[in-house]
Amino acid sequence: MADPARGRGPFLASQLRAGDPYELSAGHPIYCAPGGGRGGASTLRGGAVVDSDPLAPAAGTDVGFELDRQTLRAPDVAVGGIEDRPGWARGVPELAIEYADTGQDERSLTTKIGELFVAGTRWVWVVRLVGEKHVEVHERGKKVKRVVAGQALRAPGVLANPVPAEALWDREAAHEATLRNLLNKKGFESLDAVRHAAREEGREEGREEGREEGREEGREEGSWRANQATLLQILDARGVTLTARERARVGATTDLAQLTRWIGRAATATTATEVFGPR
Repeated sequence: MADPARGRGPFLASQLRAGDPYELSAGHPIYCAPGGGRGGASTLRGGAVVDSDPLAPAAGTDVGFELDRQTLRAPDVAVGGIEDRPGWARGVPELAIEYADTGQDERSLTTKIGELFVAGTRWVWVVRLVGEKHVEVHERGKKVKRVVAGQALRAPGVLANPVPAEALWDREAAHEATLRNLLNKKGFESLDAVRHAAREEGREEGREEGREEGREEGREEGSWRANQATLLQILDARGVTLTARERARVGATTDLAQLTRWIGRAATATTATEVFGPR
């Protein structure tokens, strides 16, 4: 790792290319070894949670930030300061998340946090995966705070919603937080709120038919229409593109059990195939 006593090293951020296994600290190269399974899975979960927040700017994993000509840092997860263009990010992440697992070089981590703060980062959350899992909240000018499972983390002005600490490492908690964020983006407080709105719409359609039979059918139709609407809302929020045939399939399905199964898959799906099976 970089040693301030040695002064600045000879390397520039411009000499590194995407995919090179190095960061730079004051011109000194820092080798970045591949992560383990636990750390990699946790990074994916935490990244999904913060990226889906209704307020959050663009987020990314392992994005290289050129903090100065000789300092290149790549937080495990970064929120803000990322542009949709090739090359190193020229901005500064407002929030950085680092995952610390077995073998963590604490001295190197401390240096990295300091360099991010000097550049303008507001928070660094260090997720500790060894022993009792918890998060260390580093904020400029404040003492480090320990946040454990059952407690929440906040980044005012960057994230709209509090982040349950366990959502940064636990799969189920991450899925729940991500789904909440995606629904919030569409104006719904929760999955129940989506179902309620769609059910009310179905009931209103039934009442407009003017007959008791029509109203009864409308209430029954509202149940599966609610699930159809819920499924499409979730897929739209997750950016999953459906073909005309797949949308027609959803619209033609009145089997509540089938719709419920699809909704469960949609909460974490990235493609339509993961929901409906091979096309």
